[in-house]
Amino acid sequence: MGQLTSPTFRRRKLARRLRQMRESAGLTLDEAAPKLDKTKSALSRLETAMSRADVHIVRSMMDLYDHYDPDLVQLAREAHRPGWWKKFGIEDRGFIDMETEAASALNLSLITIPGLLQTESYMRALFASGKMRRTEERLRNDVAGRLHRQARLTDEEFPLELTAIIDEAALHRKVGGAKVMAEQLRHLIGRAGLRGVSIQVLPNEVGVHAGMDGAFTILEFPNDDDPAVLYVEYPTGSLHAEKPEEVAEAKLVFDRLRSEALSPQDSMACIERVVGGLG
Repeated sequence: MGQLTSPTFRRRKLARRLRQMRESAGLTLDEAAPKLDKTKSALSRLETAMSRADVHIVRSMMDLYDHYDPDLVQLAREAHRPGWWKKFGIEDRGFIDMETEAASALNLSLITIPGLLQTESYMRALFASGKMRRTEERLRNDVAGRLHRQARLTDEEFPLELTAIIDEAALHRKVGGAKVMAEQLRHLIGRAGLRGVSIQVLPNEVGVHAGMDGAFTILEFPNDDDPAVLYVEYPTGSLHAEKPEEVAEAKLVFDRLRSEALSPQDSMACIERVVGGLG
């Protein structure tokens, strides 16, 4: 599969690099903008990824700031290419884009099995009962897109490390019926054997816990200059947070939940018991 190109992620990365380059040159927005034939607001939009920087403006910036970096030109090119999800008709809100570039994901799931660990039958049942009515074509595309994302877990060149905490309640929710759920739980046990995948169950006995405010995912990236991102989905949209203090707080919650969850081995035993109860 190899590392894929994510245009939105690359655009944001390019924007940060352009701002850092200007600041290293000792120029303010007011000083740099007219030299680039831009207004201050237009330059600011380029530096915050609200507007897309093309190769020509990037070259002009490198000339003005007296700093040549061929990687920036390549980033500008990649930011204009469509993401892989477009071929599935998926309108990405940013998460798939960032997940494509991430090295690791910390995921807390309360109601359903994490998307990266779902079987095709399970995800079909979820999509069919979701808030949005899907045509059969859209359903096929959404399933294909999610399966494509899952391939990162076994990719040899750029695998995604996944640490998942699943509330026990999600194991007992018979999405698609007993047969589909039994298949899904057995799939979880199989996925737990993958290198780089860790699955822990948060047992009902824990009672009230720090994650009850909602599920979330933290994405971390291979380069230190790409800050970790906290992603929270809600019924009408999603939230992405990059502020270090917010991400750090979410990590503390995740670590606390890991300590309260069953060990990976005991988690598999718990899942096996649930499977046994499904007949």
